[in-house]
Amino acid sequence: MFFNVSGGPYGIEDTVSSFGPGLTLVLLLAAPLLWSLPVALAMSELASALPDEGGYVTWTRRAFGDFWAFQVGWWSWIQSFVDVAAYPALFVEYVRFWRPDLGASERWGLVLTFVVLLTGLNLLGVRPTGRAAVLLAALALAPVAAFTLVGLGAGRVAPWTPFAPEGPGLETIGLGLAVVMWNYSGWDTPSTVLGETRAPERAYRQALLATLPLLSAAYLLPVGVGLASGAVEWRAWTTGTLPTLARAVGGAWLGHAVALGAVVSTAGLFMSLLLTNSRLPYVLARDGDLPAWLGAIHPRFGTPWRAVVLSTACYMALAAFSFRELIVLNIWLYSLTLLIELAAFLRLRVAEPALPRPWRVPGGRGGAVLVAALPSAFMLGAIATAGLANTVAGVAAALTGPVAWAVLRPRGSRR
Repeated sequence: MFFNVSGGPYGIEDTVSSFGPGLTLVLLLAAPLLWSLPVALAMSELASALPDEGGYVTWTRRAFGDFWAFQVGWWSWIQSFVDVAAYPALFVEYVRFWRPDLGASERWGLVLTFVVLLTGLNLLGVRPTGRAAVLLAALALAPVAAFTLVGLGAGRVAPWTPFAPEGPGLETIGLGLAVVMWNYSGWDTPSTVLGETRAPERAYRQALLATLPLLSAAYLLPVGVGLASGAVEWRAWTTGTLPTLARAVGGAWLGHAVALGAVVSTAGLFMSLLLTNSRLPYVLARDGDLPAWLGAIHPRFGTPWRAVVLSTACYMALAAFSFRELIVLNIWLYSLTLLIELAAFLRLRVAEPALPRPWRVPGGRGGAVLVAALPSAFMLGAIATAGLANTVAGVAAALTGPVAWAVLRPRGSRR
């Protein structure tokens, strides 16, 4: 859950230069309450009621039928091309801490090694991937905790000043909003492996509610410490700034530790998201909506190996783009699918009130509407400020869904 949602504060730096120090801190406080918590609560109810493999694809099928289930699964898989491809790019951004003059051939060599090793681990199965994720999470968080503790005594300026930059453009606001949302999104993503989870109707909710305060602190505390240090002027904050801040605050050892933590985090993110997103083509193929060969299971390791390999190939194709170029398009596509998932949550509340729900969002119908409305407002704001290029790309990507529904479904499909 931690790596499907966050992975630590690495990559949050662009928010400071986009929104300004004060507004960034406000957003880092508000986003978990107004954006993440409502989504986590809605997903927890759905997971308790329908703890099946495929997660939100299964929930959407139950609420709206086969066509919309396919759209959500397809759009999420397409969105993962953008999302997961960001991590090899982000990995390279942090390696530049040691090699600022990294050439194109070296960049691609690092990306290829990174992707091949982590794909191989995924092919071995859920259990080794999960155990590796636990280790990588500890290694990613330890340097952040050290930076926060060392930096608490190094504050020189008020971290919330200035509150916001003067006259930010629409696309600048869109980038900052997208980065905040991206760093607090993905609560639905691990639901695709509910069928491989022990006691999913309980474990999923427990993981959600344990992860939210942890990652909120992992964002707010190091950003606040970094701003208070004054080591890097806030307008200069960009992807990869955190190790530079750590070096200025605690010396070379801390800078190297945070840079290493960032590299480890990108590995955990790629590995975990490949695990959960590769289940999308597998589930669609299993249900007869994509060619059957994508539903093949490895006879020894029990993994949907063809879906994993195909997903990796798509991620590699987009790894040529920078992290900054990918993030706004990513959140645009994610917002589209999550809006339908929240609509499915409301639809099932109304259409199937008797559906057994071992846990449900408190507050009755009003509580259900509230947890759907709050994140929807964030998503509509991100879509409205995405900029023309990202909007055109997002619409084009969305239109591939109906085309794929018509073209890729096997002949004679029962759907």
